[in-house]
Amino acid sequence: MNAVFARPRAMTEQKTHYCPGCTHGIIHRMVAEVIDELGIREDTVGVAPVGCAVFLYNYLDIDMQESAHGRAPAVATGIKRVLPDRIVFTYQGDGDLASIGTAEIIHAAARGENITTVFVNNAIYGMTGGQMAPTTLPGQFTSTSKAGRNTQSAGFPIRVSEMLATLEGATYISRVSVHNPAHVIRAKKALLKAFTVQKQGLGFSMVEVLSTCPTNWGLKPTEALAWLEEKMIPYYPLDEVKNRLEV
Repeated sequence: MNAVFARPRAMTEQKTHYCPGCTHGIIHRMVAEVIDELGIREDTVGVAPVGCAVFLYNYLDIDMQESAHGRAPAVATGIKRVLPDRIVFTYQGDGDLASIGTAEIIHAAARGENITTVFVNNAIYGMTGGQMAPTTLPGQFTSTSKAGRNTQSAGFPIRVSEMLATLEGATYISRVSVHNPAHVIRAKKALLKAFTVQKQGLGFSMVEVLSTCPTNWGLKPTEALAWLEEKMIPYYPLDEVKNRLEV
């Protein structure tokens, strides 16, 4: 009997620590499948900072480096410059990348560093208690916006992909989602393209993945998937935001 489904070689057998319904596990698997399909497992280095993905090294069977909160692009830059033959990627949440790490991601993209970023956007701080993040939607309830995000006092959510797309050093930027199987398939294709951009030495690439956080959103897993589709996608439209090269 032919196997039609198996654990990617780039994934360990470790059970994840994520909350029920969290979509980090789906994204982990997509990254692992891309690494396997490109045949780069022995040559890949992942960088995970503080946040829900801080234990990423437990789940991917590749070389991993932990970084300080928000500093993954700077660490990845150093690794890639010292070991240019490696495929180097960062795996970051929105609280990490779009807040404390804003300078690092902007300047890595501006310099055109030949690294790849997997940006997981669930519009909230997950690990630290569900606080309002730079990507929290207008009116969205969080532990620090009990009446909903007030744009007059807290400003508007940052569309990171559109912002980075204005930089000359950015080669490929895409926004995808994992709220249903069809979009998971599309998300994997975007990740494959982003890693291929780096493999071909074409510069900075990033895939923003709209993700859920049922625990901090106060929703059941199925409700969280529906909320993502109904609320997040209109504000963060899915598309290839920038593709300077056909790969």
